[in-house]
Order: sequence, then C-alpha cells, then structure tokens
Amino acid sequence: MAKESEMKQKSVDPATLEMLEVVCDSDVDATTIWDRYERMQPQCRFGELGICCTICLQGPCRINPFGKEPSRGVCGATAYTIVSRNLIRKIAAGCAAHSDHGRHVAHTMKALVDGKADAYSIKDEDKLRAVSQRVGIDVDGKDTMELTKELLGKVFEDYSRVEHEPLTWLRTTLTPKRMEIADRCDVLPNNIDAAIVEVMHRTHIGVDADPVPLIFNGIKCSLADLAGEHISTDLSDILFGTPMLTFTESNLGVLKKESINIAMNGHNPVLSEIICDVAEEMTDAAKEAGADGINIVGICCTGNELLMRRGIPIATNFASQELAIMTGVLDAMIIDYQCIMPSLGMWTRCFHTRLISTSDLCRQAGDTHIEFNPSSAREDAKRIVLLAIEAYKDRNEKIIHIPDVKESTCVGFSTEQIEEILSKVSDDPYQYLADKVKEGKIQGFGALVGCNNVKTCHDLNHLTIAKELIKNDILVIATGCAAGAYARAGLMSSKATKEFAGEGLKEVLTELGEKFGLDDALPPIWHMGSCVDNSRIHDFATMLANKMGIDIKDLPVIASAPEDMSEKAVVIGTWLVATGWPTHVGVLPFIHGSPLVVEIAENTARDVFGGYFVFEEDPNEAARRLVNIVKNRRWRLGIGEDKETIYWSGYTKEDVFAEKPEVAADGGEEE
Repeated sequence: MAKESEMKQKSVDPATLEMLEVVCDSDVDATTIWDRYERMQPQCRFGELGICCTICLQGPCRINPFGKEPSRGVCGATAYTIVSRNLIRKIAAGCAAHSDHGRHVAHTMKALVDGKADAYSIKDEDKLRAVSQRVGIDVDGKDTMELTKELLGKVFEDYSRVEHEPLTWLRTTLTPKRMEIADRCDVLPNNIDAAIVEVMHRTHIGVDADPVPLIFNGIKCSLADLAGEHISTDLSDILFGTPMLTFTESNLGVLKKESINIAMNGHNPVLSEIICDVAEEMTDAAKEAGADGINIVGICCTGNELLMRRGIPIATNFASQELAIMTGVLDAMIIDYQCIMPSLGMWTRCFHTRLISTSDLCRQAGDTHIEFNPSSAREDAKRIVLLAIEAYKDRNEKIIHIPDVKESTCVGFSTEQIEEILSKVSDDPYQYLADKVKEGKIQGFGALVGCNNVKTCHDLNHLTIAKELIKNDILVIATGCAAGAYARAGLMSSKATKEFAGEGLKEVLTELGEKFGLDDALPPIWHMGSCVDNSRIHDFATMLANKMGIDIKDLPVIASAPEDMSEKAVVIGTWLVATGWPTHVGVLPFIHGSPLVVEIAENTARDVFGGYFVFEEDPNEAARRLVNIVKNRRWRLGIGEDKETIYWSGYTKEDVFAEKPEVAADGGEEE
C-alpha cells in the first residue's frame, strides 16, 4: 500500500484519495492513470522540448538541445521549424475536435428540421432569434423551423465557404479592434475545415519551414476554433435550452448504492439529453430490477453540459474518471467522444459495469457499441438504459465503496443568465459590472479553463490559483474540467464566497445574490459550461469591453489553464492570446526546444495581439503573476481610488512595477 504522503502528492480531492487507497488495498488487475504515469518515467526529453519530428518516414529526427549536432533533421528542418510544425498541428487537432462537435449538433438540428428526429425540439426560441439576428438573418414573420433552417445555412457556410470573407461567427462576435488586428495580420479564416487542412498541408514535409508564417497559420486556425466553439454553444443552447441558475451537488458521493447509476462521459449533449429524458420514463423497470430508481451522473464535459442545464450531479473530472468504476456501484458508463481514457475497457472488465460506446469516432476493445442516431434517438437510449438495468443485477455488494464526499454546487452562468442577474440591480447590466471594476470592488476577471494533467497533483493547481484570485477580488469564470474541480471542491457555493472571497468581491456577490432572490451570495466562481463553451467567456469579455469602450487587451482580465493537457487546450490558449488575453499554462507545452518560438509566444504575441502566454509550473508563483497582471492593467487604465495605492493583500507596488515588463519576473505588462 502506498504511503499516505505519496497519496497526497497525487491529488487534493478527498474522494479521489480515498478511492486510490481502495485501489491499493484491492486485487483488481487494472492500473490507474497515476500508476501508468509512474511506469512511463523517465519521459523523453526530446519530446518534451518539441524537438522530435515524426512527420515523414525518414525520422524520427531529434535536434540536440545544447547547440551541438545534430542541429537539423534529415530534410534540413531546424529546431524552430520542428517545434512550430508540432505546435500548430496540435492547434489543428484541437480545432477539429471542437468544430466537429459543432457539426454534430448542427446535423442533429438539421435532422429535426427535416422531420427525421422527433425526439428533439427547439427548446429556446428566444436564443434562436437572437443568434439569427446577430448573424444577419431577418427574423420577422418567420416560424421556428423556417428560421432554424436559415440559421443552419449560415452554420454550414462557415464550414465550407469558398469566398474569401471572414467566418460569420467571427465577424459578428469579435470586437472591431480584434477584427482590424486579425485582418492586418492575415489570420481571419473564411472556412473552418479549410483552416485545419491548411495547417496539415503547410506542415507536410517540404512545405513551410519558416516559424513566423507557421505560427501565424496556427493563430488563424485557432480563430476558426473559436468560431466552431461558438457554433457549438449557440446551437446546443437553442436545441437543449440556455443554462440558467441551478443548484445541485458534486463529487463521487453523488453515486447512490440503492439506485441504478449511469455515468455520461465525454463532450456531446446530443446523446446525454435523450438518455435523461428516457431514464425518467423507465423508473418502473428499474424498480422491477430491485433498485429505487435511476441516478444519472456526469463525468468530464458531457457532465458539465448536464450539470448546467439539468442539475445532473458531476461525479469526477478527467483524471479520476476510472475511480467511478472502482466504487462498485456504477452500472453503466456511456461514452460519446473526447477525453475518454482508453483504459476504461480494462477497468469495466474487472467490475460489473457496462461500457457502452455510442459514436463510431470513439470505440474501445470490449465495449458494447450502440450507434446513436438522431432518427432513432429514443429507441437507442432505451436499449442503453436497459443494459444498465441488467448490469445492476450483477453487482458485487462486498466490494462497494462510495466516498462520503459531495459538495453543494451552483451553476448555470450563461451570458443570458448573467445579464438577467445583473438586470436586478441595474437597467444597464454590463455598466453595473464596469462600475464595480472602476470602483475596485471587482479588481478583474480570471478565466480558468482546461483539463487535468497527471504531471501535476490532481486539482492542486486549479484550486491554488482560483483561491488566490478570488481572495484578491478577481471574479473567476470557469469551464471544462477546471470547473469540475471547483464544483467538487465546494468553490461554487455561497459558502466559498464567505470563506475565500475578498471583501469587495464578497460585497458584490452578496448584493447580486440577494437582489436575484436568493437567500445568500452568488458563488465566487461562475460555471460557464463545458470546454466548448469557452465562447461564453469570449462573449462575456467582449460585452464588457464594448461597454467600457476599450478592447479586451486593455481589460483587467487573465486566463489560465492550470493543468493543461489536451490539444484542445492548446488551441483555446492560442485564440485567447489572439483576442487579447494574458494566458497562463501550468504544464509546459512542447515548445521549449526553440527559444525563438518561446519568444514569439511570450513577447512578440504581446506586441501584435495584446495577449501573450505566461509559462509557470508553480501554482503559487503563477497566481502571484496573474494577480500582478490584473493590477498592472488596472494601473494602465487609471482606475481605482488612487492608482498609486495597491489594494491587494500581500502584494506591493514593487511587485508590479519594479522591473521593465518585458523582462519582469512577475509577468507585468508594458506600462
């Protein structure tokens, strides 16, 4: 059995630690992600530096990181060429994942319009009309299906446009200043699919070897990703409902011993929404099997989708998804795609749990595959739920272990819900926020996003940075597995506001909560959805910037992926930088084999776009640097009672302004 100190280094989540001890004491023939990481040591340093190339079959080519030979690959590619190519290929893969998600939702909506998907309906007609108007469609006199069909035409055009004009979902959502900068830098895509193809073509052997156009091409693809994410969010809200304030619970304690437990894992709500509908109708079948009902829980971003729309509890995030099976009460894990560990099949073979795949994009050895189609959605869902009911009968009562750990959670902060909350205190909602920023009650905003990375202590970076930001009156907006970490740690509750928020932030959140009719304060971290819903963060910042008459690059905002892991995180970070956000990453990307590429990411990007990357592995140091960036941006705006006074506890003026910003260790910006 592992020592207690070793366990604590793996995670800070009590439920995860408890289940890891159960794993150690069991004879289950399966490994966790932490075991596999330890067995992978030492990891390849060439790969970590990004100076290993496998693009053609003459390699793998590895560049000497100390300036000696070999300094070029077989084809003649240098370190900066190899690093740049590897980087933007990750951007393209992330864009493909997000935009294909949006395409899937769009095709489901098209099946509804064509009369081939009667399990679905348009649940938010107001959002349908608002989005249609935003993209230039005349909504007067048009019924719901007519308008939906016309909107889908705009959607599919952004995936396939031939004409050289910017994507509609960029042109209608970016600030005028952002459009101007992107146009000047020639990074405005006209076609989402073509942006991905161009990266793959440009990085083929014998094509582009110059790091500058390579990276700018990656930025272009990242903006296509922003459009794809926005399409995904808009259409999901129209089809399934725009999230509104919801109260629920989170962590492994939401599993129920007496119920049939079904976990929805992945990223796409097209399947999970229908599973929830059908499960409500199959309570009698569950009781006939001996259970008291059906309990659906979420994992990863499918979990976030269900959490914010239906109040379905979220059980785990990416790193701890295997441990849900280890509880012995999970009867079925239903997967769609993205961030699903290939080890799940190994784990379910050790238990009674059925692993049910539903997309031909994501199969696992030993799974039960039920292809989910919009035209037969309800029938497919019933087959899936029946498999879970049958599995319940095979439970081994002797090995059940559910951690008694769950936290109260308040979610559902769509931009529409935020406006409604703010409207209770002001006729001009975003002016209220702008005033609170100018007064210093809210010092700024932090977008905390991204997944888990086993190179860090599970959830530690997320929690460390979030607590430091809210202590310093920086309101946090979160998505993805980062949001899942905060929910499971109890940071999305009024209790967290009282315990962790600075006095100014606490005052604002208390006022908003009371005016909205709650008995208590709003939470200090606002859950905005799944990782594809980062477009909500973009919209939130854009509306605030427009209200204040400035660009996002001037707002007191920062972004952070404290435990970045996937290619989706790479592309999200890239468009955040391109739209003006200082963006921290807590796990070093594979670019440090080229000082030139690092220089572009940290400094050149600041000069061109106003946003830039902050690479810092220590979460305490990262938090300090992020707070200082917010302070510096406020100083540049000249806002606060006295811009010579520092209002943050534990920080001094010297922290921000002692050194020139381009070399400052604190991550400060140009004055």
